[in-house]
Formats: sequence, C-alpha cells, structure tokens
Amino acid sequence: MRTPNQITVDRALLLYVLHLAEPHGLLSDVKLQQLCFLCELQTFGKGFKGFHFEFFRFAYGAFSKDLDNDLLSLRRKGRIENFTLSDQAKEDVIPLLLTAIEGGETNEKVKAIMDAVVATYGPQTVSAITGSVEAVELSTPQQPDFKIPIRDIVFHTTLLVPDRIEVQAEFTLSASWLAKLNAAMGYDGKTLPIGQSW
Repeated sequence: MRTPNQITVDRALLLYVLHLAEPHGLLSDVKLQQLCFLCELQTFGKGFKGFHFEFFRFAYGAFSKDLDNDLLSLRRKGRIENFTLSDQAKEDVIPLLLTAIEGGETNEKVKAIMDAVVATYGPQTVSAITGSVEAVELSTPQQPDFKIPIRDIVFHTTLLVPDRIEVQAEFTLSASWLAKLNAAMGYDGKTLPIGQSW
C-alpha cells in the first residue's frame, strides 16, 4: 500500500506525464496507463523508483487501479479535464514540481527517464504503444532467467509491485515540498491518512 507521501509524489508525477504528453495530441485512458507503466518500468530498470503504481495485465496492456483513482481524484479537484491540465495545474503544480526536482540527483534522473519515455512513446498511436508494452518481457524473482512477454501473461495477473522491487534510490521530496504540492493540487496542504483517498 502506498504511503501518503508516495501518493503525493505519484499525483504530481502523473500531472507531469500529462504535461509532457500534451503536445503529442489526444490521450486516452489506455495510452496514459501504458505511458506511466513504461515510465515506471524504465525507472526500475535504471535502479530508481519514481511512481509507486501496482500494475496488472489488462486487455490492452498494463493497468493500474491506483493510477486510475489518482486521475479521478485530480479531475475532482479541477486539476485535469479529461486528459488536459487545468490552467491552475500548468501555472502552479508543474513549476512547483520542477523547482522541487532541481538539484536532487535522483529526482533529476527520474525526470530525465520520464522525459525520454514520453518523447519516444507519446507520439505513438494507442495500438503501437500497447504493442510495445505487450512485447515487454518480464521474469519472476523465483525464475529470473525465464522471461515471458506481457502478451502471453494471463489477464489480471499482477505485473509490477513497486514494494517488491529493490532500487538504488527513490524520487523523494521534503515535507515542505510535499505540503506545497498537496496545496497546489487542491488537497489543502494536508497529507492523506493511510488507506484513504481524496
């Protein structure tokens, strides 16, 4: 289960991915899920943790209920309309997040990975990005040498559990930056009690 601080980071980074993807045209639920899955997978592959979303095998690639809930919450707070950032998110949240990232080596590396993933996959069609995700080969800790493409994994099988992945470093922000981001996202500067959603 994600901690309140991880939820704040996830929501801020989700807005950042939407910001990066906007110039590439229309987004959909499926495409956003695949973009975030690839961002998370790439950060883990480089030894870092950014997002904390659990993903499972879905009919169209990878799907995270946590991501879906965060998207809904940000829409309710008026920070997103469909898949477009509100003016408030563009003017308050994104600049605040970018300032918070500056100077933090791990945070800058996670941002660079996300930038690269969205630059590569953002222009692709939904079917192309889904094909890229379904071609990803995964293995289990029990059988690290046995790799299976996602397209061959049974639907609803868990694909990615961040708590179980060891990394060198994680995207983190100080308590004051987390409070500022929460306020900018419409959560009144408060952190979430564990197990609750706005």
